[in-house]
Amino acid sequence: MTRRAIRVFWGRRPESVQAVASRWRRTLEQVEFLLPEVVGGSWQQIHSAGPATAVTVDQLAQVLENAQTAEDWSDRLGIGLRLASSGGSEWGLELSGLAGGEPEIVLQSMILAVSAPDTAEVPETELLRMLAAEWEPDFGDVTDDNILDALEDESDYRVGDPVIGRVGYLSSARADAIPDDLAAGVAALPGGGVLLQIGAVYGVVRAYERLRETGALDPLPRPLDRAVL
Repeated sequence: MTRRAIRVFWGRRPESVQAVASRWRRTLEQVEFLLPEVVGGSWQQIHSAGPATAVTVDQLAQVLENAQTAEDWSDRLGIGLRLASSGGSEWGLELSGLAGGEPEIVLQSMILAVSAPDTAEVPETELLRMLAAEWEPDFGDVTDDNILDALEDESDYRVGDPVIGRVGYLSSARADAIPDDLAAGVAALPGGGVLLQIGAVYGVVRAYERLRETGALDPLPRPLDRAVL
């Protein structure tokens, strides 16, 4: 089994429950389209305590409203939701999102974790492209434990810093700082920003260091006052 994470992050962007639910709905519909072997129309909500419960896309607004009215909810952090689905013993998927809030320090995020057979074809680039379109993030990546370990060990990467993986996404302002000599494929997206095709672990480390040198991976200012750089 191979586990990879497709992730997008952004800063302060307050939104209504209805707006967040619409983004979630479109995300789930696209995940089901891109990974039909995993989803099959069935989702489970993961709770901090107690067993998972079944949920449909039509129930998303109510589920998010329930999360918003929970005792420990804070409008500063946003609305959190975790959903999972599985395609038998060989495929697994989990979506974790935190959105709609006005955080001062912690980034908003959508993280799609996919566990698949080692030989399976997973449309990583298309999944990242979809998350970028639906959530309008500041940066995003396709990564795994080997990549994150290498970045931490060789490049002083710290959790929460802007980062790229073997595939990366950078918002428009960050894309302006991409150097001409970056060893990666760069493709502009219709809604703004770019996708970077980087490849192996060593290539990710070198690309990360070069992008950090040019300011393309500068952190958002704290306290957060915007969604993107």
